[in-house]
Amino acid sequence: MKAIALIPGTTTVHLVERPEPTVTTSDEIKVRILRVGICGTDREEAAGGRARAPVGQTELIIGHEMFGQVVQIGQAVTRVKPGDYVVFTVRRGCTECLPCSMNRSDMCLTGDYQERGIWGLDGYQAEYVVDKEQYIVRLPPELAAVGVLTEPLSVAEKAIDEVVRLQMARLPDAPAHPDWLYGRRCLVAGLGPIGLLAGLALRLRGAEVFGLDIVDEGSARPQWLVHIGGSYIDGRQVSPEKVNQIIGPMDLILEATGVPSLAFNLLDALAPNGVCVLTGIPGGDRPLQIAGAELIRRLVLNNQVMIGSVNASRDHFQMAVDDLMHAHLRWGDHVERLITHRYAYSDVTTALKQQPSDEIKTVIEWTT
Repeated sequence: MKAIALIPGTTTVHLVERPEPTVTTSDEIKVRILRVGICGTDREEAAGGRARAPVGQTELIIGHEMFGQVVQIGQAVTRVKPGDYVVFTVRRGCTECLPCSMNRSDMCLTGDYQERGIWGLDGYQAEYVVDKEQYIVRLPPELAAVGVLTEPLSVAEKAIDEVVRLQMARLPDAPAHPDWLYGRRCLVAGLGPIGLLAGLALRLRGAEVFGLDIVDEGSARPQWLVHIGGSYIDGRQVSPEKVNQIIGPMDLILEATGVPSLAFNLLDALAPNGVCVLTGIPGGDRPLQIAGAELIRRLVLNNQVMIGSVNASRDHFQMAVDDLMHAHLRWGDHVERLITHRYAYSDVTTALKQQPSDEIKTVIEWTT
């Protein structure tokens, strides 16, 4: 079968021929890949960044934002059947720590996990893949057009879920409403796919959503957010440290830019008892100067929290599927407009190296 592979640490990305995988145990599932999303992680890998081939191999099949259709199942499989639309999760546990034994490899304690298409395991940019039932999530047929967005949405779902659980545990008034997010003022910094999908999840929960970026208001990303009831803040006109003065304080700030200076400046907009959750991963190692004493005073005196969130569990993937379905019922084909660019698998080099100004999400199509 055809697959897209790279040599980790280099910029060599090319089509390769690999043996077609087969179901060999009773809990395995074989999936025909329909499409796979391209994200910043893929582009970092293709630029020679962080990636690791499976043990004993020199090449890594890339791709982790997959969507496909079941073609074969093992005898013990009960969650899906041939013909179902599905996604597989990304991370595989270390087999050593308690979180991984609970199928929560997103909270791995040892760091010895593997990630399909990224770290130590071949990914999903291939005609077929096989994996175990515990990692699969079924999607309804209505989501065939947007199922590839499940993985990036799962990252936002985990971050939001962490915030809600934290606030419900520590705030005495939180249980007064069945959904803590309802009516809350939430700022999403960075309107890439994860930021926009976070905005979608927050709007579905009744939050008042503001999106911060540095693009023109009439461009694709702000307009997509506005269509679902969000408001756009142009960071070139309203700097992060002025958001509180001009727009008002925020109960939740979700940072999806990976820009350290912005993450700390945004704390000026955080309301008392508020939470700032970081999902962006900075590149490089340039030092950053911050007013440490002032920052600590603010966090302590205002009961504020700053946390990080990475990856997602299978439950968060299921939450993503549920929210995509709710969004489909509420906004119709608007969700599909997040997918702005499509490339054939044979044109993967263009997909990885070109990043048009109007791009939101690029996908690789494995079927014609």
